[in-house]
Amino acid sequence: MTVSQFPLIEIRGTPRERGRQYGQAASERIARGVSHYLRQFADCGLDGRGIRSHVESYLPRIHAYDGDLVEEMKGIAEGARIDFDSIVLLNARTELLHEALEVQKRASEREQNSPDGCTGVVVLPSASADGTIIHATNWDWKAECAETAVVLQIRRDDGPDVLMFAEAGALSRAGVNAAGIAITANYIESDRDFEKPGIPLALLRRKALESESYAGAIGVIVSTQKLTSNNLILSHRDGVAIDFECAPSETFAVYPDNGLIVHANHWTSTAALSKYKDVGILGTPDSLYRDLRVKEHLKPKIGNITRRDVVTALRDEFGAPLAVCRAPLRKSTRGDLTATVATLMIDSNAGTMDITPLPALNRQSTTYALSAAPSMAA
Repeated sequence: MTVSQFPLIEIRGTPRERGRQYGQAASERIARGVSHYLRQFADCGLDGRGIRSHVESYLPRIHAYDGDLVEEMKGIAEGARIDFDSIVLLNARTELLHEALEVQKRASEREQNSPDGCTGVVVLPSASADGTIIHATNWDWKAECAETAVVLQIRRDDGPDVLMFAEAGALSRAGVNAAGIAITANYIESDRDFEKPGIPLALLRRKALESESYAGAIGVIVSTQKLTSNNLILSHRDGVAIDFECAPSETFAVYPDNGLIVHANHWTSTAALSKYKDVGILGTPDSLYRDLRVKEHLKPKIGNITRRDVVTALRDEFGAPLAVCRAPLRKSTRGDLTATVATLMIDSNAGTMDITPLPALNRQSTTYALSAAPSMAA
């Protein structure tokens, strides 16, 4: 695959204006991403009419949750000259993919679907070499997303500016804001997912990133009714981090161990596991050693962990092709490729994200800043 750095897009103004700027600047990548997911949904038996039906059922909940997010999505659709349903699709693709697989009614296809993986890491100041917090993640998903993701600088008049990484057209994947709050996410799954209506995960993460305080971001996470489980790692530049294992209706806090948080794609909270069955592990058995491998890299260096140490840990190749850092791998009869799409190294003190696309194939990264142009490094 060809490896290229992710484009940076700066947007400002009202939610609708920001959306139009975003959609216009990322129109080609948005169209490519929509086309990819429409093909996948069609293969699973969900056509445009079915997608529209689900989108219409989501919209009242999204409006009630945050009408500005709907306005921004409408602006994205206008700027990209694409239908609004497709933008909602990009922001609710986890939820819509579930609907598509339910339409298909084939458990074997669900097992072949590549889950939205990730291995996340936080090193607290007490464990780092320079006394600052380190927050990083590998995003494991469809390799094609290396050609559809973008970085956004969001200039806001109604809250802190946001630096965000996302699939083009989506409202969030991971990021950091000017208040020093950073968030990353990991796929987890329980036997209670999709039982009740809820808010798509991309919107929850974006709303958390718009928070002016760490308490406010936690409030977003714990108070939002979700359609499906998700793991969220939330950190603050002053040296605080908590991992939140989220079931649709409740949230379980997992605190750092000796200054470290490492989380892959299985539940770890004893309280959560006493109430929910971890059904996602059936599709991600490698999760059980991925977080272990990262811990083994970092634990001997506690008190002196550098950003380079974290990068090295996230490039671990044990168990390849199902490693912490994975090269493009065909895991589906439909021909889908899964890979570590990007490694993100977030510095919430500096307000930067250092992002390496397809790190199994590439070592060049770009540093994006809340207040400056991006710079490239090997």
